[in-house]
Amino acid sequence: MIDFERAKAAFEEYLKDYDREDDKIRLKIVHTYYVVDCVENIARRMGLSVEERKLGMLIGLLHDIGRFEQIKRYDSFMPDTMDHAAYGAALLFGKKKEIRRFIKDDRWDAVIETAIAKHSDFRLEGVEGEQALLHARLIRDADKLDNCRVKLEESLETLLGIPSHEPLEGKISPAVWEACMQEKSVLSSDRRTKADYWISYIAQIYDVNFPATFSIILEEDYVLKILRRLQYEDKDTRSKMELLSARLQDYMKRKTAGV
Repeated sequence: MIDFERAKAAFEEYLKDYDREDDKIRLKIVHTYYVVDCVENIARRMGLSVEERKLGMLIGLLHDIGRFEQIKRYDSFMPDTMDHAAYGAALLFGKKKEIRRFIKDDRWDAVIETAIAKHSDFRLEGVEGEQALLHARLIRDADKLDNCRVKLEESLETLLGIPSHEPLEGKISPAVWEACMQEKSVLSSDRRTKADYWISYIAQIYDVNFPATFSIILEEDYVLKILRRLQYEDKDTRSKMELLSARLQDYMKRKTAGV
């Protein structure tokens, strides 16, 4: 059986090399533990075994381990500074086998490595094996679920670089809107305006995998809460935000109904 408390203690020891007073480090620590909770919540709703839940929670604990070094080196979350998922997988499963700090048993190594390496890919592809696919999907869902919380709790200055009292300026770019209308996530490279970034945070829900995750998003009313956190200066942007909200609500209801 996976000893999650032991892994958590090892994670806290790992964090001693990083400045917990740094806002970005703090954000990622908080996010990590919320993702662990999200994994457990989704897994319980899915009726997964205790062993699978513990494995998912361990992956949640370690999924963003590469972020801390990225922040330390570059003070940035931007993908052009570091592929944090690839770095994290290499850190844990490279020559030093840092994964052994967190779990002694190696029977789940391939599943853990795959899930961490793939968790931030735009699309989940090339995953072989039923258990590996389950956990690759589970960590991606938990990550997106907690990102909904982040978009409501973190300051708009941190998220978008705007004061909380100012309306959101700018239009939604055509490529971004086309992706939304096709029920797809938004490519980072297609984002041009702050409106693009904000709508992409909502559109990521199109990449959610499990009905249990959709149910939680609906119960928490995340889409509408994120949408209504901001005022939109541009009339067309306002209209599109409302339209996307309605379409997403319908999409999630279909997914939870198994349609």
